[in-house]
Amino acid sequence: MDMLKQLSLAGLVPVIKVKNAEDAVPLCTALKNGGLPVAEITFRTDAAEEAIRLVHDALPDVLLGAGTVLTCEQADAAWQAGAGYIVSPGLNPVVVKHCIDKGYPVLPGCGNPSDIEAALSLGLKTVKFFPAEALGGLKLIKAMAAPYGDVKFVPTGGINEKNLSEYLAFPKIAACGGSWMVPDDAVEAKDWGRIEALAREAVRLMLGLSIVHIGINNENEEVTYREAEKLCALFGCPIGKDSKKSLFVTNQVEMMKTNFRGTHGHIGVGTKDVERAQWHLEQRGFTFDEDTATFTPDGHKKFIYLHDEIAGFGFHLVMA
Repeated sequence: MDMLKQLSLAGLVPVIKVKNAEDAVPLCTALKNGGLPVAEITFRTDAAEEAIRLVHDALPDVLLGAGTVLTCEQADAAWQAGAGYIVSPGLNPVVVKHCIDKGYPVLPGCGNPSDIEAALSLGLKTVKFFPAEALGGLKLIKAMAAPYGDVKFVPTGGINEKNLSEYLAFPKIAACGGSWMVPDDAVEAKDWGRIEALAREAVRLMLGLSIVHIGINNENEEVTYREAEKLCALFGCPIGKDSKKSLFVTNQVEMMKTNFRGTHGHIGVGTKDVERAQWHLEQRGFTFDEDTATFTPDGHKKFIYLHDEIAGFGFHLVMA
């Protein structure tokens, strides 16, 4: 899979600084176990190159970036150690061109239109936006996205659990970088359990999974209307949306007019991004029935069923 596509599906990139290279593997293991098999190890310490090498060897399925790369030499060292992409805080044309010539995927930091035009002149359409909040945050990204419609951003700097969802809701944001799930004191204390829990909570927040409706199977249309009338009396409401295959009682109960998918029925699970949620759930071992997928007019997946039932119910993701 293309690196930028995988980064977008992950959605959130932990930005980590390690003083001791031997901490990198248990740290990235904790992030992976928490649902984030991705990390950007920054060259802010002398341990970065060795840390990247150790993680690459021990956890080859982790998408690993090298951050705070300032020179061509650092880029080469990071790549040879096993980094899958290079990230720089600013746009140094010499370093960026070196990465492009060497075939290293690179995300240079851009903070204004001139930076973006420099990136475009080098053939790049996805850039880091740093330091995001200090420069004006999402408001500035939206302003710059207007004239540069093909550019996508990976904002880093000031992203946290309070503003993550707002950033990711903007379609020009490919992913966000953040460090709140890897606090320095937890790394120093080697509290990998705390980091795993913080990563898991960050993923939960990002995906926003919640039950949006329950589908109940019925033998035929006559039975559907009869049982729906009972539910309407229970909830004190009229029948809602009525289509060829189903009708709704309130927005949360869908009465199917046949024995539809699922032994007992189905459960609709809303999420902020169906493709991203599918990717994360696949990391947990779930599989999906691609034949059931539907898409928005611009090609984004908006609906898909899990392959297997759970407790006799079919489950599907739906954009909410």
